[in-house]
Amino acid sequence: SSSSAASDVYKRQATDLVRRTGAHMVKLEGGVRIAPRIRALKNAGLAVCAHVGFTPQSVDNLSGFKVQGRDAGAEQLRDDVHAVVQAGADMVVFEMVPADLAAELTASCPVPTVGIGAGAGTDAQVLVWHDMADMPAGNHRAKFVRRFGTVGADLAAAAADYKRAVHTGEFPADEHTF
Repeated sequence: SSSSAASDVYKRQATDLVRRTGAHMVKLEGGVRIAPRIRALKNAGLAVCAHVGFTPQSVDNLSGFKVQGRDAGAEQLRDDVHAVVQAGADMVVFEMVPADLAAELTASCPVPTVGIGAGAGTDAQVLVWHDMADMPAGNHRAKFVRRFGTVGADLAAAAADYKRAVHTGEFPADEHTF
């Protein structure tokens, strides 16, 4: 069947990715819809992290950066977590999920949970480097992001200085040339 063929392709691609990169785990975004892929990867012997709630790779399908799991969406999120855990996910990331729902799901989840904008009630926390260090400096900052540095501003200034030095002919100078 085409579903079985697609499953074989996912297994081959993920196995190749892990072998080539030395990764310890494959992360997939989605819930009920990706459960068959998780099961296929687990059957291939790979560790899998499921990512539910706000899924950045699907931002355009979600009508922008919006909290997931409020009101009627809470039941869908519960279904998603149940499906990925039943499929064999080794851990689950909750992104932009209401804190009370994330804590509820964590309490009943048999695998570790990681929150990103999901409150303190998950088993662990994560922030993406470019968010926490403001790199690159940008206009959109999710509510859950706490800026721990301004690397982005430094990078932007360095890039502007580099551009200026190249355009003026100041760089590369003799000392930078073989």
